[in-house]
Amino acid sequence: MEVRLGSTLLRLMVGDITQQDTEAIVNAANSSLMGGGGVDGAIHRAGGPQILEECKQIVARQGSLPTGQAVITTGGKLKARYVIHTVGPIWSGGNRGEDELLHNAYYNSLSLAREKGIRSISFPSISTGAYRFPIERAATIALKTVRDFILENNFFTEVRFVLFREDDFKIYQRAWEKLSGGVVG
Repeated sequence: MEVRLGSTLLRLMVGDITQQDTEAIVNAANSSLMGGGGVDGAIHRAGGPQILEECKQIVARQGSLPTGQAVITTGGKLKARYVIHTVGPIWSGGNRGEDELLHNAYYNSLSLAREKGIRSISFPSISTGAYRFPIERAATIALKTVRDFILENNFFTEVRFVLFREDDFKIYQRAWEKLSGGVVG
């Protein structure tokens, strides 16, 4: 599914984030930046040891990455030139600021990309795996945050949501339909 928002192509797709050819991909990292499971582990494995080395340097300089914040490394062996690492919230029932923290993870990733001149970026579904954020709720937050950022900044050429499973894609597609008043594109 794709839709044009100003000069930006917003695309929802099923795929492997490590195979995306956008300038940057976003890693749903943990605060240690040392790799882990899910998207984080896949990106570190596919990108090679260079990404981990750069993450170690970042942690040595600033400590662990707070939830909702973002940092950038090169892409190592990935097609993408850069990896933007962000930490999504762990779901705790919805009363500990999880929605705002998830919004911040997407917003700060986009802000960092814009600051670095990166015009195309791919996102996974942040926090919906091991961190158990309900995907229907996460999809709405993610899509609204990205849509609003795109419309306010008119900077990106393409923003992708790369969903690992067809079921996740359908959830994001339904969330987009609700947000856009039924316009799928």
